[in-house]
Amino acid sequence: MRGFNYQSPMKSGQNRSFSAIALTLLAGFWLALSATVAAADPDRWRAEGWKTDFSRSTVDFSTIMSGGPPRDGIPSIDDPAFLPVAQASGLDDKEPVMSVVINGEARAYPLRVMIWHEIVNDTLAGRAVAVTYCPLCNAAIVFDRTVAGSETTFGTTGKLRNSDLVMYDRETDSWWQQFTGEAIAGARVGIELEVIPSRLEAWETFRARHPDGEVLTPNNPGFRDYGRNPYAGYDTSGVPFLYRGPMPEGILPLSYVVVVREAPAPVAVSLDRVRRDGAIELENGTTVTWVPGVRSALDDSAIAEGREIGSITVTRNGEDLAHELTFAFVVEAFLPGTAILD
Repeated sequence: MRGFNYQSPMKSGQNRSFSAIALTLLAGFWLALSATVAAADPDRWRAEGWKTDFSRSTVDFSTIMSGGPPRDGIPSIDDPAFLPVAQASGLDDKEPVMSVVINGEARAYPLRVMIWHEIVNDTLAGRAVAVTYCPLCNAAIVFDRTVAGSETTFGTTGKLRNSDLVMYDRETDSWWQQFTGEAIAGARVGIELEVIPSRLEAWETFRARHPDGEVLTPNNPGFRDYGRNPYAGYDTSGVPFLYRGPMPEGILPLSYVVVVREAPAPVAVSLDRVRRDGAIELENGTTVTWVPGVRSALDDSAIAEGREIGSITVTRNGEDLAHELTFAFVVEAFLPGTAILD
């Protein structure tokens, strides 16, 4: 694909094994460190330059920890560039992309780009959107980035809560939980972003569904090793990275789970269950369907060589519904009491 320069590494299986071991060791290090350091301190964050009103919050600050990079160390894409589908080449047919369709206009955001930037501030069909991806939760969620009638852009804080990306808005420096879309600290505390339905699907599927669509391409192809997965082996590892919360019962914490959060109550179904059944009917005419032919972005060190896990569509009356294909531990962390159908 024009705009991508990554070359698949040799002995990718060895790289994957090494990365899995490294992730486990790092997770143990951070867990040990978290037991000895002081609780998260807003004064320390202010010293980092944050203008956030930390007197307003909905969470225990001790649950927020550094993910390693500083503020905007994982840089959002604020001036995204796209290619027409017909001009794009080089993506593996089964590579995962986030796809968004608004008023007939369709765009794909390859995870090979999202994994390095996590947030794309975009405008599609006249609507201001934030396309977000948290690799540690495999949470691919699209939000309307208009808050209280005003457009804003989002960046990465460098912080995690329950192993999930903590974003910030550049208008008020409020901090937002990516998985819930809720402001957890700052002037906008308690506000929830509107979720826009999207899909995680194979590149070839998007290309066939939307031949007139567009695909995100890096502004600077040499900026990152686009196509490499820096979390190789993560979704087959034993424990979540930088996570200190409760673990789910009866299912491995990094098992893939489909979450549908529409009222009256959230529903979580294991990917294995949907794959076995092919499709599951939920309440209110909602259908969860397993789709084959989609690679994991968090398996091999080369995303184009990741194992196939398939993906999910969630529809009602033929229309896409917002949902997430995430991990079991994420359900326990953010939707406690929600049973996972397995």
